[in-house]
Amino acid sequence: MIDKDFKHVAYEWNGKGVNMKSTKATVFTVLLAAILLFNTASAQQLKVPEVSRDKVICFALYTVQNNILKLTAQLYPLKPGDDRNVRLEIRRQGKWKQIAQTHVIEKGWTAPFRVERWDSTKDVEYRVLHGKNASYTGTIRKDPADKDVIVVAAFTGNSINRSHGGDIPKSDIVENIKKLKPDLLFFSGDQVYDHFKHYAAWLKFGRDFGEIIRSIPTVTIPDDHDVGQSNLWGHGGRLSHFRTGHDGGYAAPLEYVKEVERAQTSHLPDPFDPTPIERGIGVYYTSLTIGGISFAIIEDRKFKTGPSGLLPDRGWRPDRPDHISKPGYDPKALDVSEAKLLGERQLKFLRHWAADWRDCDMKAVLSQTIFCGGAHIHGGRNNRLLVDLDSNGWPQTGRNNALMEMRKAFALMIAGDQHLATIIHHGVNDWNDAGYSMCVPSIANLYLRWWAPLEPGKNREPGAPEYTGEFLDGLGNKLTMLAVANPSPERNGGHKLTTRAAGFGVVKFNKKTREITMECWPRNVDITDSDTKQYPGWPRTIQQTDNYARKAVAYLPTIEVQGMTNPVIQIIDESNGEIVYTLRMNGTSWKPRVFKIEEYTVKIGRQGTDQMKTLTGIRPLATGQSKKLSVKF
Repeated sequence: MIDKDFKHVAYEWNGKGVNMKSTKATVFTVLLAAILLFNTASAQQLKVPEVSRDKVICFALYTVQNNILKLTAQLYPLKPGDDRNVRLEIRRQGKWKQIAQTHVIEKGWTAPFRVERWDSTKDVEYRVLHGKNASYTGTIRKDPADKDVIVVAAFTGNSINRSHGGDIPKSDIVENIKKLKPDLLFFSGDQVYDHFKHYAAWLKFGRDFGEIIRSIPTVTIPDDHDVGQSNLWGHGGRLSHFRTGHDGGYAAPLEYVKEVERAQTSHLPDPFDPTPIERGIGVYYTSLTIGGISFAIIEDRKFKTGPSGLLPDRGWRPDRPDHISKPGYDPKALDVSEAKLLGERQLKFLRHWAADWRDCDMKAVLSQTIFCGGAHIHGGRNNRLLVDLDSNGWPQTGRNNALMEMRKAFALMIAGDQHLATIIHHGVNDWNDAGYSMCVPSIANLYLRWWAPLEPGKNREPGAPEYTGEFLDGLGNKLTMLAVANPSPERNGGHKLTTRAAGFGVVKFNKKTREITMECWPRNVDITDSDTKQYPGWPRTIQQTDNYARKAVAYLPTIEVQGMTNPVIQIIDESNGEIVYTLRMNGTSWKPRVFKIEEYTVKIGRQGTDQMKTLTGIRPLATGQSKKLSVKF
């Protein structure tokens, strides 16, 4: 376990105070330093408890994909002489049978298991064993393929700051999740808010949420605070010399970064391309299918370029090259060609994922943050920013490329990080021509943000608040704000969680109707109580196809399928060979939209089988023309 202060950082915690190095002590610098101090001071109370040897297994995380079970057991520290092996057993016909054994990785005390040929058609009780007496039990749930509605509960921002509710037990969330009975848990980042002792805080996370994690497949992806930074531009894995991270890379010791990712992601399905990045740091971007919903899990911070020294000097503060608060800048000048977002590796993954519908009816993307600037005010009421380069709105070209790949899958985006819950419809060339995103609220909200436009939004829905509608963010990205859960204005007298807009999100995918319903719940409520209200603007339901609502230039003939229900249909532009989009039809008929007057190839049927037919040279219909093409199986 690494438990040392980081080197080469802008703000070092030395047990007595904050030491500012190589920075000008502006108001924002002092604010950020105070946040780091408060977090670390709170974390000083987080110690690794001494436990008896029969309690040495703290919790376990698991997923199942392609009939492969991956489960990581998290242990408390083992003592000299303790067995370094951990066993995994399942109950069959009333008897326990060992199916795997693994060696404990002492840097972080994790025990990762991988079991192939897993039967996902039934619930299976499991137990993790260590030594003679330590046992941790749970259930690997069967894949809910027979359910019409797949439910995801999503979380972010598990602040440990006492003054902002970080010390309040998470029992209200746990009890609500037990009532909700979701099919997947998604923790989008900042599960750990201690910048020096991930291990101790990760154990606390497990004690808080282990009761629900033990028997529900769970995705956890680390973000900046998990790896001990206030912001993270991973820059392909290089070393960052600042705790703010704006020069790009990771400031923590290399083994610390690897320990964090091993603890939080080793239970995820195998990565699409496991090739390590710089300095041997691994990757985890992958896909997971639950009940016919395919989730792309991306690393939207790992390959992203740091802004320091990359952008033209426009006179903004040298200590915060990621923030622009003065007007007069050119947004286009910030979109430099050297700046990367997801990188080619992840774009290739999204392209492949968007075209592969062999195991799913609907798709969604799980990421750390959203693909635009989703807040105007940061930290305090008087700190209005025009640009936040930590958002996935920058770089704009990288952002647009990512959105264009995602919309080919008609995928909803689910994320966190922003400390501010929103529903946004994204646009690339025009408003609303890409997908929707649901940004979930923080579990406990340390750093407040507000969506507070100075002008009303355009083309608002009837009766909608003026802060909704069509906007350009500070980078010139098109977005339509549909719902936002701003913190309450009161500074005193309200509950420190609910007035700070804390809570969690729920997304429901209805495979039968192809509807997606987004919910946003505050803390300290009973979601089954009819008097409990969600945050204003929620719930909201959209259609699957709304995630590629680009205006059609023309339509191809209607495809009528006989002998097969819900086939996959793929449209390919013959002028360049590019896939326009892929979708599983809901029924037996589909009228394909296209966005250029070209000839198209239409593939239809069951992917990966000989029941796939190809139609070539299909031309768009003239205005007012009607035509059908029959495909028989």
